[in-house]
Amino acid sequence: MKRVAILISGGGSNMVRLLESMTGDHPARPVLVLSNDPAAGGLALAHHMRVATAAVDHRRFGRDRAAFEAELADHLDVAQPDIICLAGFMRILTPAFVDRYAGRVLNIHPSLLPKYPGLRTHQRALDAGDEQAGATVHQVTADLDAGPILGQARVPVLPGDDTATLAARVLAAEHRLYPAVLRRFAAGNRDRLDLD
Repeated sequence: MKRVAILISGGGSNMVRLLESMTGDHPARPVLVLSNDPAAGGLALAHHMRVATAAVDHRRFGRDRAAFEAELADHLDVAQPDIICLAGFMRILTPAFVDRYAGRVLNIHPSLLPKYPGLRTHQRALDAGDEQAGATVHQVTADLDAGPILGQARVPVLPGDDTATLAARVLAAEHRLYPAVLRRFAAGNRDRLDLD
């Protein structure tokens, strides 16, 4: 049985979907939800779902990312996860941290990578006149949003969409995609999954 830690920064809707999925014959179980914000709403949700939680307030560290990540790693090393899922974790991780957990860190990103790494993905898709948007689950590497793609879910961009309506449609796709990819990854399957 694989051990999964989930890193969040906010409300944790993807985290909840991942936690809900890890039951029955699923090859993984959650061992920790960890946030960079002690006030993140997802921590209370995880606690309610009987998953261990911890927080490391990144603001205490100023620009010292290495010290912040060292404390994150302390929590992770106690939990001993086989897989780390970034689920709305809004801190860019240093190459040293990524290397420490190489091959074990997954992230979900609200665009069809390699299109639109970074922020403002929905506005960028609308500005480009794209007919499709979506979400990508990928392995995390030292390069931002550039690791091997494990799965994508596509959604149409509809006439009259704004960032809010498109974001809501993409988030619904994320909630289907991330649990499906995690189940496969935990079972040792690295083949790409595509959902429409």
